[in-house]
Amino acid sequence: MKIHSHTTVLADSSHGMKFTESPRWRDGKWWFLDIHGQAIRTVDLQGRLETMLDLPFKPNGFGFRRDGSVMVGDALGRKIHRWDGDKLTPVADLGAMTVFCLSDGIVDSHDRMYVGDIGYNFFNPANQPVHTCVITCIESDGSARVVAGDLSFPNGMVITPDGKTLIVAETMGHRLTAFDILADGGLANRRVYAQLADDVSPDGISLDAEGGVWIANPEGKHAVLRVLEGGEVTEAIELQTDGYAVMLGGPERRHLLICASDTHDPVKIAQSPSVSLRVVEVAVAGAGTP
Repeated sequence: MKIHSHTTVLADSSHGMKFTESPRWRDGKWWFLDIHGQAIRTVDLQGRLETMLDLPFKPNGFGFRRDGSVMVGDALGRKIHRWDGDKLTPVADLGAMTVFCLSDGIVDSHDRMYVGDIGYNFFNPANQPVHTCVITCIESDGSARVVAGDLSFPNGMVITPDGKTLIVAETMGHRLTAFDILADGGLANRRVYAQLADDVSPDGISLDAEGGVWIANPEGKHAVLRVLEGGEVTEAIELQTDGYAVMLGGPERRHLLICASDTHDPVKIAQSPSVSLRVVEVAVAGAGTP
């Protein structure tokens, strides 16, 4: 297994960020959510930061439609909004389909958005994670439905380049799970893409051109791992902090951005954020969506 022990810090909490997630490469920069900073921001390879939109809610789940507009989830309100560059408009209410908080999500090539459900109140340490979480699918017209259930904290998602397979990180299930994407956007043929070790709890993920999945592994021995279908771990990245999300970008999509933080505890983040955006160059280019 190849170990990467050096990353370049592009930006950190001294730039006003709180806790970053859901990075996407677009138009020469990474777009990402600052969940506790309640904003959509961007950063380029030179570390230049820009705030694109301040939000009136804590976001999670994020992607672009074909027209360039942004779909973003109100995590605690469990609603989906669209930002057209001018105004933020409600699209769908997932309150009846989900429990407590939305997780990560992506937008496909048909402008459908897939969003996971955390399924329990993670702010209360006495509450235990559940294994009945769902993935919802929101059509471009705002209609929504549950397309998968009985998941263990569905989190980061990717879609293969042919648009036929969705891979989701089940954080509490310690695995990557794959589904066939049907013509109507439904999910079928659920299967294990990679069963991971018990100390690997995958969060955000990014797909490369060889079918390798880069996994952010908060609080694990290695902050980031690259896993092949079947479970073989081929690369790892060591950090003196925790990794929460990753995305391949750059001019050849071989620069892996890592959203890192010492903690995901909202109280600690409010008191003393430890966020950083780090990048490392890898051998295999990114592929698929996002």
